[in-house]
Amino acid sequence: MPHNILVVQTAFIGDVILTIPLIKAVKKKFSGSKLSVLVIPQSAELLKNNPYVDEVITYDKRGQEKSLNSFFQLVNRIKQSKFDLALVPHRSYRSSFLVFLSKIPERIGFDKNQASFFLTKKIVYQKNWHEIDRNLSLIESDGLSVEEKYPELFPTPEDFGKVERFLAENKINADDVLIAIAPGSTWATKRWIEAGFAKVADWLIQKEKMKVVFTGSREDEQLMNSIYNLMEVKPVNACGKLSLLESAALLSKCKLLLANDTAPVHMAVAMKTPVVEIYGSTVPAFGFYPYGDGHLIIEKNLPCRPCGIHGHQKCPLGHFKCMKEISPEEVYQAVTKKLTEF
Repeated sequence: MPHNILVVQTAFIGDVILTIPLIKAVKKKFSGSKLSVLVIPQSAELLKNNPYVDEVITYDKRGQEKSLNSFFQLVNRIKQSKFDLALVPHRSYRSSFLVFLSKIPERIGFDKNQASFFLTKKIVYQKNWHEIDRNLSLIESDGLSVEEKYPELFPTPEDFGKVERFLAENKINADDVLIAIAPGSTWATKRWIEAGFAKVADWLIQKEKMKVVFTGSREDEQLMNSIYNLMEVKPVNACGKLSLLESAALLSKCKLLLANDTAPVHMAVAMKTPVVEIYGSTVPAFGFYPYGDGHLIIEKNLPCRPCGIHGHQKCPLGHFKCMKEISPEEVYQAVTKKLTEF
């Protein structure tokens, strides 16, 4: 039995959330072991207060530690920790090379990996599975059956307290129906049109008498300002004002999240909040749709979709039909229909 385990997931925030069920399953299988997780600094907070994580190691691969020298410093640090098992759901050359150079004797990852030859055990990458189920297959291959598959986040009472004060300051009461909208995405072709979000938010406020809060990071502030200026009734803007776990606490208080194919979707699932998700250049078949039942997906069936696993900064064909052909009326009807199910 391994005594010192490393899980490597240095991709994006959403990927870390989708790795949490694997982390929990590993800790339950090897309850006496120490479990460490390697993530980028922006994702570290997601593992705060997680009872299944003993140590969080950060690697700022896109920032201060992007140099080759920093990489080998990390190798030495990992080597000194004497891990005996590495699980590598992140399918990257650097992640597999890292655990190989760190001389971790057992290294498990996917066969669909440009550096899978650095692994000691390669698991078949099931392209039609959800990412959570794919990640869990890294240990289920040993015959372990995992039943608790939903991601979990652990905001503190202080996180909830800050959110409650934020909502009170913005005149949102406990009996208000609160809808969250996350309009952002790193990739432009994964973002629905600004005028669409503005129109749907206006209708929810004016017609349905609901409260709407926009959520996202500081990087979404310019996008939020554009949507804000298009609206007739001003919503609550939480973009850049809450930490990751505070944002999770906020989503737990919302009746529903409307979002693109982006990290807040998985955060909402972790907090048991239903999702209406809009797909553009990517597709649910990639396996990153909201996990479980009770969610709704909006997409257009076009021959040019998907045009990339991550999306692009502009439509490769120049027309952006995948998002422009999704009307505000269609999204509004989907949201109100989903709300009638509660």
